[in-house]
Amino acid sequence: MSIYLGIDIGTSGTKTLAMREDGEILATSTFEYPLDSPRPGWSEQNPADWWDASIKGVKAVLKAGK
Repeated sequence: MSIYLGIDIGTSGTKTLAMREDGEILATSTFEYPLDSPRPGWSEQNPADWWDASIKGVKAVLKAGK
């Protein structure tokens, strides 16, 4: 049976899940990161935070799914 991995990189954090073909969710994780506002009306994020959260999420889901 195949297992699918989903990664949602959003503005407040990265959500990751692993699920079977039949839709059963095997594991999930969420890792948050900061949103900087250096000036009024501005919002910035460090893309390295997205990458780090994605790697942590995949590792957490793989570990939980074993």
